[in-house]
Amino acid sequence: MGTINKPFYRIVVADSRFATTGRFLEILGWYDPKQKGDNFSVNVERVHHWMGTGAQISPTAASLLKKAEAGQGVPVGAAVDKKSSVAAVPAEKASEPQEA
Repeated sequence: MGTINKPFYRIVVADSRFATTGRFLEILGWYDPKQKGDNFSVNVERVHHWMGTGAQISPTAASLLKKAEAGQGVPVGAAVDKKSSVAAVPAEKASEPQEA
């Protein structure tokens, strides 16, 4: 997905017990900083679901969520838990979720 000088990121839910660029729980969207105009997509409902279960959101993912909600009029809520977090990670390093 991403290559040299063409970054592309996935917005994922990752468990804090795993590496930040390793295993993750769910893909919530994507972000392409080089694209003009509509350069991201976020599943706001799923982000709020994970935040409701205690996930912490990274500053980058929070700014993308804020932009996504600006068009929908949904308030931003925050929850704190150390077991899972919502973050933007490089797509080339994000792997498919592994079944237990």
